[in-house]
Amino acid sequence: MAEGPKARGAANDKLMTHLTTGTVSPLQEDETRYYATAMVNKSAGHLKLATVSWLKEPLESWRARVEKQAATALTPPGDSYKLPPMSQGDGCVEDTWTATAGPPDARASYTAVWTGSEMIVWGGLGPIPLNTGGRYNPSTDSWVATTTTNAPAVRSYHTAVWTGNEMIVWGGLNDDNLLNSGGRYNPITDSWIPTTITNAPDARYLHTAVWTGNEMIVWGGLNDNLLNSGGRYNPSTDNWVATTTTNAPGARSGHTAVWTGTEMIVWGATADTTGGRYNPVTNNWTATSTTNAPDFRYYHTAVWTGTEMVVWGGANFLALNTGGRYNPSTNSWTATSITDAPSGRRSHTAVWTGSEMIVWGGNGGNNEDSFDLNTGGRYNPTSDSWTATTTVNAPASRSIHTAVWTGSEMIVWGGVNFDFVHFNTGGRYSPSTDSWVNTGTANAPLGRRYHTAVWTGSEMIVWGGQDGEPQFHALDTGGKYGPATDTWTATSTTDAPDGRAVHTAAWTGSEMIVWGGIDENLLVLNTGGKYNPTSDSWTPTTTVNAPAARYQHTAVWAGSEMIIWGGNDENFLPVNTGGKYNLATDSWTATSTTDAPDARVSHTTVWTGSEMIVWGGRDENFLVLNTGGKYNPISDSWTATTTVNAPAARDFHTALWTGNEMISWGGGDEARNFFDTGGRYDPDTDTWTATSTTNVPESRTNHTAVWIGSEMIVWGGARSTNGIDITYLDTGGKYNPATDSWTATSTNNAPGARFGHTAIWTDREMIVWGGDPGFFVSGGRYCAQGGPTPTPTPRVTPRPRPVPHPRPTPP
Repeated sequence: MAEGPKARGAANDKLMTHLTTGTVSPLQEDETRYYATAMVNKSAGHLKLATVSWLKEPLESWRARVEKQAATALTPPGDSYKLPPMSQGDGCVEDTWTATAGPPDARASYTAVWTGSEMIVWGGLGPIPLNTGGRYNPSTDSWVATTTTNAPAVRSYHTAVWTGNEMIVWGGLNDDNLLNSGGRYNPITDSWIPTTITNAPDARYLHTAVWTGNEMIVWGGLNDNLLNSGGRYNPSTDNWVATTTTNAPGARSGHTAVWTGTEMIVWGATADTTGGRYNPVTNNWTATSTTNAPDFRYYHTAVWTGTEMVVWGGANFLALNTGGRYNPSTNSWTATSITDAPSGRRSHTAVWTGSEMIVWGGNGGNNEDSFDLNTGGRYNPTSDSWTATTTVNAPASRSIHTAVWTGSEMIVWGGVNFDFVHFNTGGRYSPSTDSWVNTGTANAPLGRRYHTAVWTGSEMIVWGGQDGEPQFHALDTGGKYGPATDTWTATSTTDAPDGRAVHTAAWTGSEMIVWGGIDENLLVLNTGGKYNPTSDSWTPTTTVNAPAARYQHTAVWAGSEMIIWGGNDENFLPVNTGGKYNLATDSWTATSTTDAPDARVSHTTVWTGSEMIVWGGRDENFLVLNTGGKYNPISDSWTATTTVNAPAARDFHTALWTGNEMISWGGGDEARNFFDTGGRYDPDTDTWTATSTTNVPESRTNHTAVWIGSEMIVWGGARSTNGIDITYLDTGGKYNPATDSWTATSTNNAPGARFGHTAIWTDREMIVWGGDPGFFVSGGRYCAQGGPTPTPTPRVTPRPRPVPHPRPTPP
């Protein structure tokens, strides 16, 4: 029987439902082409098709075309080739660090070179020795961190030269260790290659280095003695050849050296006015004339003009504003004018522009009464005249900084002032307009320690803390960091709480609440504020019924309330009181003291979902504790935690909540013994289980810890093996409570060693930022394979105690 229209329509409808748009057919061919077809649209009774075709080419024409092309040999990878690490799909690579946006950390006694498009700064004291650095691009006003993978050991008072494609650093001082090692840095590949130490000159610092076009010549300096030896390093062959000492100038350090195109001229830094010209082709020395030479000096500057060496400034107990021009062709000196010359100074910088020498900054006065400068001058050797550089928008006064010439601007950066404040700021000076423009900071907040940080779900908010200008300056500033875009946005200071440090912060789900702390006048606070990152606005928290003022306390967010507890009061004594702050009603309710733990400070707290657990810390007699308590805010009641199998008493440890246990780890005791031990506390059974010490990170205090859903990551901090000497750490470890095992975190490209920093977990990365020594403005994002993580509820890191660290003495 014939099929009717209705039946055919039903069949067609059924067929149409099985035809899907966007599905590409298998590759097909006919005599002239290869092609594929896809349905791009369908409607009742109609289909819209698209076809893509690749025309066939006759064999003869194809062969004629390819025979004209040069063959490219393919070189198979060597046996050492390894597959790159696998990404987690969002660009985050497991167990790797990525720097947060911003300039390098503040430093002095470092080096800087100009590549033709970027300034590279590296090493130095900040105030501890560093092996970090950054590349600054003035055209984009942006910084990129230099890798620390295979980088030379930390150092200061080293030298650096630019070869045309690499920066070579060499020598210097690492704490009390002198170095004769170095490295070659390639900014295109962001990679380091070590320089050989075979036949290298003796270890030294305060030496000089010049680049000849194919070799680096290092000379002079200081180890146990002043030196007049040196070496020529050839990066093409990675070998050293000693410079002769026959007829070499007297041993010295703090001198200057310039390259003329054929000779290296060294001068100064001895009790006379001697110097020498070294010819690397003949390996011989020729003395420079002392007739009409400038007075003896050290920590001066020298530039090469193309025909003359100009030395200027320095000190011979008094800071000098005199100088001289040395002509190697005539072996003669001509004094530089002192008319309109800048004031006397040492440890300043000088660059040559092609027609002028620009000097800037430095330290003036004498050895007993010195001061820092942000003034300078431009010297024209043709007219023997000086012109002052403007101070409008000039960088802050400083010395032991660096300066490079870009071809149109002088860039100064870094340095230290006489109050030992280290800088990570600078400026670009244009001599054509006599104007300054600041170097970029990527809007990163000022470097700081003892601040707070919370994670909002998309941003990290840092706020408050202490910077180094002056020695104790409490901040009311902060920043919002978005890891997705690697960008910073400043937090408003309008209606912000007063500046403070060692306070607390908690994230509510929509606002950050900061409370308590201590200001720069050592006034202990019981005020706070609520910050809304969406509106970038602050609202004060009420002080009605607020807990007594305190600092180094703890805070947790309980879902609808912030609970603060413990800490030091305005008499600098520990308390065992606290309060519950209700966000909705802007009101405080005191926590019960019945059965509360003993008064303490530098303890930890975690929120379990129903209780706050307090543990550890130290009491008013500075004795550390291994006791604690569980606080139920609904019943306003306390229950003691058991001490059976509890970790040893400690303070400045960390604690976090895993979902069913609290893990406490690290810290120290009153005898300055530091711990690599910890414990897992189960509040349901009121029991402790020790954490493994197999493959555990080094003992430490003032570190941070985050929970990533299946593991705890601890990082940074400080330790001591003798109770006196402090070592700062850039190491860490991942602890898995399911297997009771530790795995080390990578140190490649990790942020500089520090304590007093903060750390948060984003759901794929741990972000650490800030800290000391050096009031860091840097940070890093550590990628880890975390498990499921609940909605962020910050666990407040215990506020660290100050750890003493050495401050360098400017030369």
